[in-house]
Amino acid sequence: MEQLSATAYVILGFVRNEPRSGYEIKAVVDNSTRFFWAASYGQIYPELKRLSEAGLIVGSDSPTGGRKRTVYEITADGEEELRAWLRQAPQTFEMRDEGLLKLFFANALPREEAVEILRAMRAQRLAINERLRAIEQMKGEVEDPFPMIVLRGGLEFTEWFADWCERIEAQLLEPALDERSG
Repeated sequence: MEQLSATAYVILGFVRNEPRSGYEIKAVVDNSTRFFWAASYGQIYPELKRLSEAGLIVGSDSPTGGRKRTVYEITADGEEELRAWLRQAPQTFEMRDEGLLKLFFANALPREEAVEILRAMRAQRLAINERLRAIEQMKGEVEDPFPMIVLRGGLEFTEWFADWCERIEAQLLEPALDERSG
């Protein structure tokens, strides 16, 4: 079998918990792993087909309201593949943040405009933190502690990042820094 994509493992993880359609997988991704590992419909549906062809999941028709709908469940082979992947050390570290990319090249702007990038990044992190707090409130008592552990990590990271933006903004606006660079 060919190497599976990260999206394939996202799908295996979510259908392991309960049978889901592609639409339901996308919805749960958007309220959970999206904050650190996104998956689009354009990734999910082709992966569902590949996983099904590989025998790692099985789909069954489950129409709703006259609409065609396939719900997928993990197979024993899929469960085995998911466990094997979980036992491997992480291979990928990728942090995509357009704000950091813009900040990296911010020397092309006047200092006052460059600082706006930090302000926007801070506002974005605070908004994400609010969304994560809302998710935390909805969870209540859960049997599986691991999603909550990751959620708390996300909360701490977004709080740290917002504070970092504020500290860097203050540093950039210090008069001494302008004298040294000017």
